[in-house]
Order: sequence, then structure tokens, then C-alpha cells
Amino acid sequence: MRTAAEGLRLVVSVTLGALTALVELAFLLLSLPFLGNPNTGGAARKLARLEARRLRLDLAALDALGNGENGRPLRYLAARVPVGVLGGLVLTLLVYGLGTAVLIVAAWSRGLPFDGMTPSVPLVAYLGVAGVVLLFMDVSGLVGVHALERRLALRMLGPDPTEALERRIAELAESRAGIVAAVDSERRRIERDLHDGLQQRLVALSMLIGRSRRNRPELLEQAHQEAQQALAELREVAWRAYPSGLDSLGLGEALAGVAERSSVPVRVDCRLRRRPPTAVETAAYFVVCEAVTNAAKHAGAALITVEVDEEDGTVVVRVRDDGAGGARADGGGLSGLARRVAALDGRFTLDSPAGGPTTVTAVLPCG
Repeated sequence: MRTAAEGLRLVVSVTLGALTALVELAFLLLSLPFLGNPNTGGAARKLARLEARRLRLDLAALDALGNGENGRPLRYLAARVPVGVLGGLVLTLLVYGLGTAVLIVAAWSRGLPFDGMTPSVPLVAYLGVAGVVLLFMDVSGLVGVHALERRLALRMLGPDPTEALERRIAELAESRAGIVAAVDSERRRIERDLHDGLQQRLVALSMLIGRSRRNRPELLEQAHQEAQQALAELREVAWRAYPSGLDSLGLGEALAGVAERSSVPVRVDCRLRRRPPTAVETAAYFVVCEAVTNAAKHAGAALITVEVDEEDGTVVVRVRDDGAGGARADGGGLSGLARRVAALDGRFTLDSPAGGPTTVTAVLPCG
């Protein structure tokens, strides 16, 4: 059913392309004396934008449609006119062939000859094979014309390959700088956790043990409690640095551990059919861990929902909380997550209106 719908959409697209090619040819001929006029360029951009919508292209990726440039849309319209006419010829052959087949079947079903021909086994076999071959060629022609139109639009309206390469280099440089900053930030946080928490507790523990040695045995129980708390804090710092269970147990079990350690109830729904790459799995874990920590500390949430799913070759992580909202993407923790996701060519979005709820979404490609 889906294939049939796609085929019908393709036929409609090529048909519209053939009709608009005639309109654009007339537009180009009439606008020849006014090529330097800005209104001509604006009209060309509008026509090119309609073609991009017909071909179901991302308009944001076609910079020639939005930067006020006139020459490239005009050149594109001139280049696509022959392609549109070619699509019209292929459609004409398809309609002619189908119409002829219908007339042959209608005449022979009534026992009448068609163009002096009466049905026989060799003739029916010959016409059947010829019809299938011609139908295959017509369908291939429609697919080819549609693909050619898309490639032509992307090539002539999209960014210049050199500019695209320079843009990609700039993005990679920015991403690398972001990764370095995120690593430094994570190191500072670990140092702060060790200094402000674990180190102070170990100092207190040392003092308690020293005092207990001076005939104060009642302090041993307090020292034991301090040692237990220090061990728990050390385990927490280690998990925040890198969860050892992630490698052996997988993402689902690691997220279950995050839910158990959270001070706010966390509901985890992990629907991965197979384990993603290690880098993707690690990034997904830290997205959930940081989002849950932020919601528990700052949002005043009563429930946090974590959803992990596969969509079109990507791992999609969504963390929602019913807190007060108002979170900012440039905050220390969330900005670090955005850089971590960008390093994998992923997308990171934050939706946190005042009053809540807050939704953190990360889309991580697995390719």
C-alpha cells in the first residue's frame, strides 16, 4: 500500500513538473528583456521555491532561495525546463501505451479485431511481452526524471560544495572546541565533588579514628558510618565519571541504576532492539543522567520520565519532568550535553516553558 502511494505521488510530481516547465519556459521568454530587474529575480525565486516543495526538498538547505540571489534561481529554471519536458514526454508515452492496451483488450473482449488484428496465442504473447517491457521502461523513465530533478535542484540551488566543506570544517572545529570544554568542565566537577565531599568526609573520618584511639571507643560506630558514607560518595563520583555497568549490562540496566539512585521517582522505558555503538550508548547515558540530576535539583519535579527508542537509524532519548520549567540550554550541565551530542553529529533540543513541563531530547545517529 505504501509503495503504491509513493508511486502515485511520483507520477503526480512528474506530471506537475511537466506542466510547470511550460509555465517557466513562458516566464523565461517573457522576462528576457527584464533580466536585471529585481522583480524578475523575486518571481524566479518564488517559482524555484514551488519546485522545491513539489520535489519535497528541505527549503532551509537551499540557500539560493533565501539570500536574495537572483542569478541561480533563473539559471535553475532554465536548466529544469528540458527535464520537465522530458518528464512530459515519458508520461505521454505511458498514457498512450496504457490507452492502447485498454482499447486492444476492449475490442478483443467483444470479439472485434483491433487495427485489423485478431487475437492469437503468438500475437497475445508478443504484445504482452512488449507491453511489460515498455511499461518497465516508462516507469524507469519516471523514476529517473524525478531523481534528475531532485539532483538538479540540490546542485543549482543548494550551497556551493566548497562553501559546504568550509562550513563543515567550521562545525567540526567548533565541535572539537566544545568537546575540550566539556571534558575540562567534567574534570572540574569531579575535582569539586572529591574536594568538597569525599575529601572532607575522609578528614573527619581520620579525626574520629584518632580520637577513638584515645580511649573513646564510642566514636568507632560514628567512624564506621562516616566510612560507609564516604564509600557511597566515592561510588557516586565513579559512576558520574563513567558507569562501569554500561559496558557489561547495557544501556537499559545502566538507566535503571540512575533511576534507583535518583531522589525523585524516575520511570524508564528503553525500547532498543539491539545495542547501539559504544559512543552513542555513552552519550545517551550521560544525557539521561544529567537531565535527571538537573530535574531533581532545580525543577522541583515529582516524576521524571525517560524514553529511549530507535527511529530511522538513530537513538532518540527524551527526558520529561513535571517540574517548574524555565530551564536554559546555556546552563552549565545542559550546554555540556549539547556539545557531547554535537560531537556525534546529533541534535539536542530543550523545551522548557515557564511552569513546565521540561523535555530534553537528544537524537544520536548510529551510522
